[in-house]
Amino acid sequence: MYTGKTEQPCCLCDDPETVARIDLPPRAIPLMRHGEVIAWQDVVGEVSVHFCESDWGLVSELVLELDQNPLSRCNVARASFDLREDFEALLNDVRDEPDQSPLERRMLAESEAAIEDGTERERVEARLVRLALDRHASDAPARSL
Repeated sequence: MYTGKTEQPCCLCDDPETVARIDLPPRAIPLMRHGEVIAWQDVVGEVSVHFCESDWGLVSELVLELDQNPLSRCNVARASFDLREDFEALLNDVRDEPDQSPLERRMLAESEAAIEDGTERERVEARLVRLALDRHASDAPARSL
């Protein structure tokens, strides 16, 4: 039976004890290790990745101090997200491909506010959201952000 998103282990080292969760737009999936096999267009809502305490320090430093993107080291199999097919199986109904634009606009607006005044976690999340959306800006037909 479908139960929705679940807590996942650290996306870098598989440690089950995590201290930070980052929510990203579905466009971040292709940036992750093994993400090319997942149709990010069929993801409903955010993609959540979790980090253990030791990896969180590294990720925070990479993103905030070195302006690096650590997502290529994150295993997409350890991310938490909902696929349209899961909802179809639960509801026994075929749904249209999700429109990612409203989610992306909301996450981009939240990231703009968090970059200046957010907590460390919010600033890391904001930078990764922006990296994912900027990286794929040309991939989205008729996307208005």
